[in-house]
Amino acid sequence: MTAQPVEPLLTPAEAASLLGVDTQTVSRWERAGRLTAVRTLGGHRRFVEREVRHLSSAMSGPFTA
Repeated sequence: MTAQPVEPLLTPAEAASLLGVDTQTVSRWERAGRLTAVRTLGGHRRFVEREVRHLSSAMSGPFTA
């Protein structure tokens, strides 16, 4: 059995900082399904860094009408 690589996780504050938004916005986006949160054993939310960076690049990309 081989160990799977662990994806880096971000706190809501770290995700908000990368996205340039408030932590409450990150929470709303999670509830709306725009971001996926992983819950720790203590019930805290963590976000997969790859997903946050993907959303960040999509937000900063060219706008199309």
